[in-house]
Amino acid sequence: MRGCIPSFCMKSERAAAELELTVQKAVNSPGLPTRAQLRRWLMAALERSAAITVRFVGAAEGRRLNLAYRGRDCATNVLSFGYDDARGGEALAGDLVLCAPLVRREAREQGKTFDAHIAHLAVHGALHLQGHDHRDARQAARMEQLEVKILAKLGYPDPYENR
Repeated sequence: MRGCIPSFCMKSERAAAELELTVQKAVNSPGLPTRAQLRRWLMAALERSAAITVRFVGAAEGRRLNLAYRGRDCATNVLSFGYDDARGGEALAGDLVLCAPLVRREAREQGKTFDAHIAHLAVHGALHLQGHDHRDARQAARMEQLEVKILAKLGYPDPYENR
């Protein structure tokens, strides 16, 4: 387990959580969020300490990963891979994979800013890493309510407003 470098660790506003963040950019896409933005969004969603890698990918890698891990032959906006057992104790470990071209296209189609949409997906993915899900209507409603609350605190509008 890597040690937490002080400039990369930060206390969560929601709890006494720390974040060890790694960012990978496997795609050349202008306007991707900064490490500071990602840290702010993830910290707002964390209920406990975590080590999270955020990887930005293109459509081809997004499609390959979605097919390999979810059986769906298409790119998806965000994938979450939790590794709770890898760290033991209370700390959370996981990866978030964001398909930059798809997120950009969805933001345009939904009339959202790229920043707001990618913040929503980062929060959404972080909640998945912590065990939240939307497999049934009750779970979906609970998770969406939590996302809306977190995003409002971050200064973003309700991502579900114009469904």
